[in-house]
Amino acid sequence: MKFAIQTRNDSLSNRLKDEAVDYLTDFGLVLDEEEPEIVLSIGGDGTLLHAFHKHIDRLKDTAFIGIHTGHLGFYADWKPEEMEKLVLSIARKEYEVIEYPLLEVKINYRHNDTVTTYLALNESTVKSPEVTLVMDVELNGIHFERFRGDGLCMSTPSGSTAYNKALGGAIIHPSLPAIQLTEMASINNRVFRTVGSPLILPAHHSCVLTPVKGPDFMVTIDHLQLLHKDVKSIEYKVAQEKVRFGRFRPFPFWTRVHDSFISSDD
Repeated sequence: MKFAIQTRNDSLSNRLKDEAVDYLTDFGLVLDEEEPEIVLSIGGDGTLLHAFHKHIDRLKDTAFIGIHTGHLGFYADWKPEEMEKLVLSIARKEYEVIEYPLLEVKINYRHNDTVTTYLALNESTVKSPEVTLVMDVELNGIHFERFRGDGLCMSTPSGSTAYNKALGGAIIHPSLPAIQLTEMASINNRVFRTVGSPLILPAHHSCVLTPVKGPDFMVTIDHLQLLHKDVKSIEYKVAQEKVRFGRFRPFPFWTRVHDSFISSDD
């Protein structure tokens, strides 16, 4: 079996990486950064996002495993002191693979036929370089609303606990193939009106954002921030591709939510 390791690049994470390489190679596994079957992410959820995008062309063949060297994360659930136990489980192939939905983002441009496509593990956001974002929101080919505000966020179920939650969005279990649209400081008064609530869209639905004001937008894809010029439309839907995680023991999603947002060490 071939493996790769992504770290936060701090001293603890790098030390754990060296230990993991020694352990795994002793068991006959091969370090291969190009075509790994297992990717260990040592750091936090941000580290795993970097690992995901680094190996995004191998989603069908690669499973991700997170070891957290800071606070407990939604993608990183192993502790540093459990490294030896984890390595033994990997070497013995004592794990199952679970799959989570991803977000597909397609950006179309006004003056050419180019289409830029991205996959997001957590979310994609759209903001205007100007003060106010003005976008027509279309659901399944039907105009839904004209949004005015700071921006819009489309998240995956696993990403619903990240920026989406901070915006007041719902937390969605990652077994549900869905995406969620949340508003950033929408303008609602006697003249302008939006629905004002998060929208949860199933896998067979799509959402298209069409610019009303200005063709240039700041678009984020997880941790990546990109300026897109001359935009005609931005289309969101549940991706056909999925991300795969190696699971070695039960760790229910709602337990992760509880431990991350409710549990206290006091």
